[in-house]
Amino acid sequence: MQKLVFFVGVAGTGKTTVARKLAERISAAFLDRDTIGGRFVEAILELNGLDKRDRDSAYYKTHLRDLEYDTAKDVCIENLAAGQNVFMISPFTAELKNKQWIEEVVEAAGLTLQTVDVKVVVVTLQDMELQKNRIVGRKTERDQWKLNNWGDFEKRIEFVPQINWEIPSSSVLIFDNSGELTDEKSEQLFQFISEKQATLSV
Repeated sequence: MQKLVFFVGVAGTGKTTVARKLAERISAAFLDRDTIGGRFVEAILELNGLDKRDRDSAYYKTHLRDLEYDTAKDVCIENLAAGQNVFMISPFTAELKNKQWIEEVVEAAGLTLQTVDVKVVVVTLQDMELQKNRIVGRKTERDQWKLNNWGDFEKRIEFVPQINWEIPSSSVLIFDNSGELTDEKSEQLFQFISEKQATLSV
């Protein structure tokens, strides 16, 4: 079965790092939403006199958030339709709550939830301090808004998102990425993704 794996979680948990580690062993299209839409979003924010790093502004949420995610969705669909395994990296908070969203993705690719092995890896950390240290350590410009407004950002953090997709509970892994990403942890992730999907409940 084709694999469609979502690496989700809040900023600084290490979603991309975890996904890259798995990509060393599993061939897949590697689709990071920041890479797909980041440059365009920053340019549009700047053209409207806004901080290009601010993904929390009303303007971003109203005009750009769905555009960015829908573009990543379209690229995902194209790769699935071409027969590729796909790794999707982003929080996907709203999408995970939307029961129909995952069905729309696989159906648009000409597939079904019975023929695509959908997995969700929720990348978490033990505490907020570690998250902040990770964000500081990666030194990316887009994180500066979060750090400058940490008090407000911190209040909205939900390490484990609500997931309403109709996939087996065994297809969701809560992965604590607090310590070193050891070979043992990597093997756990590999086995989770490699295991055949459980039978979907009707």
